[in-house]
Amino acid sequence: MKPRTLALGALMLLGGCGAPPPPPPPAAAPAPAAAQPPAGQRLRDLVEGWFEEYLKLNPVAATFIGDHRYDAQLAIPDAAHEAASQALQQRGLDGLAGIDPAALEPAERISWEIFDYARRTALENGRYPGRLLPLDQFNNPAAFFAQLGSGQVVQPFETVQDYERFATRMSHFSAWVNQVIANMRAGAARGIVPPRVVVERTIPQVAAIAVGSAEKSVFWQPIARLPKSFSAADRARLTRAYRDVIGGAVLPAYQRLLAYLRDQYLWQARSSIGLDALPEGRQWYAFLARAYTTTDTPVEEIHAIGLRELERIEAQISVQMGRVGFHGSVAALAASMRQDPRLRFDSEAALLDAYRREEQRVLAAVPRLFSLVPKARLEIRPMEAFRAGSAAAAEYYAPAADGSRPGIFFVNTSDLPARPRYDVETTFLHEAIPGHHFQLALTVENGNLPRFQRFGSDDSLARSPDITTAYVEGWALYAESLGDELDLYSDPWMKLGNLYADAWRAARLVVDTGIHARGWTREQAIDYLLAHTAMAHGEAAAEVERYIAWPGQALAYKMGALGIRRLRSAAEQALGPRFDPRAFHAAVLEDGPMPLAVLEGKIQRWIEAAQQPVAPET
Repeated sequence: MKPRTLALGALMLLGGCGAPPPPPPPAAAPAPAAAQPPAGQRLRDLVEGWFEEYLKLNPVAATFIGDHRYDAQLAIPDAAHEAASQALQQRGLDGLAGIDPAALEPAERISWEIFDYARRTALENGRYPGRLLPLDQFNNPAAFFAQLGSGQVVQPFETVQDYERFATRMSHFSAWVNQVIANMRAGAARGIVPPRVVVERTIPQVAAIAVGSAEKSVFWQPIARLPKSFSAADRARLTRAYRDVIGGAVLPAYQRLLAYLRDQYLWQARSSIGLDALPEGRQWYAFLARAYTTTDTPVEEIHAIGLRELERIEAQISVQMGRVGFHGSVAALAASMRQDPRLRFDSEAALLDAYRREEQRVLAAVPRLFSLVPKARLEIRPMEAFRAGSAAAAEYYAPAADGSRPGIFFVNTSDLPARPRYDVETTFLHEAIPGHHFQLALTVENGNLPRFQRFGSDDSLARSPDITTAYVEGWALYAESLGDELDLYSDPWMKLGNLYADAWRAARLVVDTGIHARGWTREQAIDYLLAHTAMAHGEAAAEVERYIAWPGQALAYKMGALGIRRLRSAAEQALGPRFDPRAFHAAVLEDGPMPLAVLEGKIQRWIEAAQQPVAPET
């Protein structure tokens, strides 16, 4: 009806003062209303259409999930992009309002609930100025762009078109840097700047990339590996193009960013470290705590949970001391473990070999607890040198949906004294199998899930918290605890490593809230970790700097693991001898990541279904 109304209005405006129009013809009987598609179909259409728009706005996210339509593009993080992102979030929420979740199938209802939670969280995040704090040592898009350019992660370099697309993407990088600098300047003008230590740790990452010539750059690596199948003309043309764009645009942009960080931004950074020191910082941190934990637990209660968990874990450490013949306090044992050369690796190769041996042990044991396992293989790699100095001890990248890339477990082989042997089993269970690799690879491989569930849709440019972090990191921490059931912690030092790692996650609840809501200093936070974990001083300092740079994210691990463990305990109590851990794990993993509140509803329904009597076979 709308075009007809607009046309009639136009005729009336053009009619002037002539004779009145003839009377309208008799109204025809109204046409029967078209039947609405089922609620499930409308939900699928909504979320798939929404995700298409999301990929257009976030072309690097498309590349990351193996969708290469936008490989030549690079989003510029300006106010217009932020407005478009927020408008997209609102359109998704508006569309969802017309779909009754009660009319959906169980899996569809989970999708509805996740989509609703994510859109509401992203819209609330838009109230806060995350775009004005675009870089830190843990969330550094400039460093990630170098990873793309290396050809070692997700940007493909197999065809001539692949090379041409990334050359075009590189040509946009200068504009990206200009906007990032403008965002930081705008933040500085409003007093919204990071702590000085964050800028200090980010500068070396940028400096390592801002080399003097194209041939020495990480971006030259794909040219050094040009496929021999390319024609001589293509090889020569691409070599010239990459030399021009790297030397003429990309490296000058990195050098410009480095100069701004080192010569201006560093001196504008603040001496305080807590988010509560910024305008509306207390409200911002309370929001981040809710978003990352996907619970309504107040910040003060999260702090108290951390204290209680530490007390519980340290009691277990005290019992374990006898197995290694140590007599003393928990803190004294931790200090001894930090200094014992027998518990360290003497080479990068020895560290990598230890993880590869662990992979074989774990793979042999997992059938006891898992019936649902991914198809994707796992590849263990040393972390790239340009980011290893300020990165975590290990990191996992999910496989490509089309199977073209395995799951990648990056091991930080820098600073070997900070990579103790007693961390190997726990770290592998967390980052690889059955932790992130099982959970994320199964999600990516599940073609029945909507793409926003399979691949995620947090807005990294606006620093929107990912509402699946408590599930993803909670699962990985829960996976660490399965080492006992899998008979993996047979070495008492490995078990102590596991207990101290659990204490570390509990201490995160105390330290993160201490920094951002209680006025703790950097030194106070480091001392707390040294007193309650087996970390060396350098490792504890890097951890504290992570919490400073990434407020609230560290809360997700322990809160998520406690949530999953409570659900398992509820299932064990309700089902008794009928409880099967393999079925429980499949129920947790099969629908991909979700807020804890959504997972709780799903598992409660799973328990109720499992309690139903089994019909006799006929």
